[in-house]
Amino acid sequence: MKIVKRILKFIVIIIGVLLLSIVTILLVDKQSTNYLKVENNNSTNNNSFLITNVNVIPMNQDTILVDKMVYIKGGIIQNITEEIKIKDVEIIDAKDKYLTPGLIDMHVHIWDRYELGLYLSNGVTAVRNLWGMPMHLRLKEDVNNDEIISPLFFTSGPKLTGPEFIGDDNLNIESPSEAKEKVISYKDRGYDFIKTYYGITEDLFGAVIEQAIVSNMDIIAHPSQKVPYAYHFNPQIKSIEHAEEIIQQPLNYNLSDTLKLKEVINDFRKSKHSSFSPTLTVYNNIYQMLIDDDILESEQLKFMNPLIKKVDSKAQFERWYTTKLRDSSIVQTIKKQHDFHLKIINKLHEAGVTFICGTDAGIGVTIPGFSIHQELAFYKEAGLSNYEVLKTATVNASKTHSIMNEMGTIEVGKIANLMLIDDNPLLNLSALQNPTDVFIKGRKLNKETLDSFEEKARNRNNLIASAVRYLENLIIER
Repeated sequence: MKIVKRILKFIVIIIGVLLLSIVTILLVDKQSTNYLKVENNNSTNNNSFLITNVNVIPMNQDTILVDKMVYIKGGIIQNITEEIKIKDVEIIDAKDKYLTPGLIDMHVHIWDRYELGLYLSNGVTAVRNLWGMPMHLRLKEDVNNDEIISPLFFTSGPKLTGPEFIGDDNLNIESPSEAKEKVISYKDRGYDFIKTYYGITEDLFGAVIEQAIVSNMDIIAHPSQKVPYAYHFNPQIKSIEHAEEIIQQPLNYNLSDTLKLKEVINDFRKSKHSSFSPTLTVYNNIYQMLIDDDILESEQLKFMNPLIKKVDSKAQFERWYTTKLRDSSIVQTIKKQHDFHLKIINKLHEAGVTFICGTDAGIGVTIPGFSIHQELAFYKEAGLSNYEVLKTATVNASKTHSIMNEMGTIEVGKIANLMLIDDNPLLNLSALQNPTDVFIKGRKLNKETLDSFEEKARNRNNLIASAVRYLENLIIER
């Protein structure tokens, strides 16, 4: 009996030490991002300004408002005019720079708080996280309470799939009643959206849609191969993700099936409620892995979360490297499909489809923040004008969900999520890559602060902390 007690005591001690170690690791990781805390941030904490001598690109119309003044008070745009006389407010002389709405990335996967600074340094002032976990609810709370400097943060719940197991990163549901329970639970816990995923069956999908209507939750759909592609054109589904899914599902990898492509395009044309998020960058990065055997050691990958780099980035690279060794034609196959994605975007654009910019950043070798500029460049290559490209990451994105309507344009009454840049992006899209200042809810972040966010995130050492948070997700959500 004494031996049993000793063993139990030893087990309790070991468990206690493990729990203490885990708590310590998480606290150290959180303290490492204290540079994002509002009171510790070197940026101007006052969120009231008068910006003068600025060229405004409002994005509610294709124009430039030349040499204006923009008054921001309490993080809200109060006035835009030629002359404003305001006392006791800091004046920012923009020196004929261009003021645009901050960018919105509508498809990201957040793994740690360092990434928030990377998004801001690239002019991204709002993100839609589409792989919800418990850590994201805590992050959302800190953002909403103005405790940390961050893009505005919106998140789906866990990815919902059917009973067939396709990976521990998805949440399997077995019955319509369970599907409804999950929607209710995610609403109660504070998730903003429902994310449906590959493999969800029609009966389960129908239950999710039915409950989402009752619970007033928008759905974002990664198309499921268990239902016809046209099934996703439902009023409750506010955006459909991934250009490659059009090729993989309705076209069944047949790039010559013009009739089927026309059918898909026509379905999009008739749909007045679903936006399309192509996520071209994440697929093109397969091609980048195939042509660059040293990509995992590249400078850009130093900004990837270390757990994702060690597990997902490495696994994806090895998968495609092995495939290339077995069949060298895969390089041109992937390139050909990427080029066909551009053709799809062109055809959808001609049909008047609403695009929203999403990168799928945070997985594979798709880097948080930086990747949005490549995504926008692809839309330009597909035939959109600079103004139409910029709409995908501003006004179009903001109209997708009612909870995002207060951003995306520069208008009186809108949240002052803004970006100040040297050149005119309507002539030169690359100007978006180097903001001199970013405003998040009216709080000004200068170039020095934005650069420091990148330096802090570079080569960070939080692999174990990231693994603990992912383990938490597996325990809680199962």
